[in-house]
Amino acid sequence: MFLLLSALLALYVSSFARATDEPPVSADEEPAPHIALLLPLESAIFGSAAEAVQQGFQAAAGPETPARPEALPVRVYGCSDERADIVALYRQAIAGGARAVVGPLTRSGATTLAAEPDIPVPTLALNAVEDPLAGQLYFFGMAAEAEARQVAQLAGQQGLRQAIVIATRAQLDKRLQSAFEEEWRSLGGATLRGVEFNGDPAVLSDISAMSDAAVFLAVDAGTARLIRPYLPNKLPVYATSQIFAGNGDSLTNYDLDGIRFVDMPWLLQADHPAVMAYPRADPPLSASHERLYALGVDAFRLIQLMLAGQVDAALPLDGVSGQIQLRGHTFQRAAIQAIFAQGSAQLPDAPAAPTPQMFPGQAAGKP
Repeated sequence: MFLLLSALLALYVSSFARATDEPPVSADEEPAPHIALLLPLESAIFGSAAEAVQQGFQAAAGPETPARPEALPVRVYGCSDERADIVALYRQAIAGGARAVVGPLTRSGATTLAAEPDIPVPTLALNAVEDPLAGQLYFFGMAAEAEARQVAQLAGQQGLRQAIVIATRAQLDKRLQSAFEEEWRSLGGATLRGVEFNGDPAVLSDISAMSDAAVFLAVDAGTARLIRPYLPNKLPVYATSQIFAGNGDSLTNYDLDGIRFVDMPWLLQADHPAVMAYPRADPPLSASHERLYALGVDAFRLIQLMLAGQVDAALPLDGVSGQIQLRGHTFQRAAIQAIFAQGSAQLPDAPAAPTPQMFPGQAAGKP
């Protein structure tokens, strides 16, 4: 998944920023100190994702009030193609007085900006790039590969040393498979089998004879529902957040019973202190867009720490998207573990949810 955040520090230092509900700024906007939020809001592909990030960021910033005259306003800069537009948009924000920049959102946008030799203010990108440069450019995102590596670590902590990896030909699935297997090998684990699932359960037939192995599903929820009935209950099964579409989808969740996965506190831990501190999207978003909303919330929190020069003192940060630490110039996010039980995703030590009352003609999870 893709996100880019940039934070800028100049002579003006503030511990707050306030959001505005204004549309994206134009090139003739009067220069003034502000936080710039650069997003592909005009993109046909990434526009809805960008809107979710913007919602979360501005929800965390809160309303503009006279009681906070020192707060920096948020100016939103939209574009359609970050690869082509991000450098010009970034320069526009700097010329307009930006004291901090958040964005771009996509991996291609982050890569393009990372190639720029002149980043005059601390910038945090909401996506990752290979071999990031030093200087004032930082990175924070939702790399799916990081979750696959974390799952490998969780399985290793359970004393497991062998794994079966199931994926499809989809590009994301292959990336998850590769990341898991690489981390698994580094932990001393062995991959017994890599299975390419194409819809035919016959490729899973010999798994029932295996024992003492973890099964990693590098697939989405729909594919996992087809695979789960053919996996023996004696084998622990793991997956990433792409298997979870929210606890409102209880029919799917019943089919995934017993699978362990990792995801954000924002979706799994309603009583988390940070989760309770920030407003939810209204109307509610899909699970995938809720994750982007949560990333926007934590992006705002990180930018405030950067503006105040308090990053080192505040980390690790217990964020709504996970626990955040800084490695080099990349803010890394660790998700929390959950398990499907009786139609809902729960924390491992949570009590089992009661089975909902079923009436004739009523489907689980439906009123």
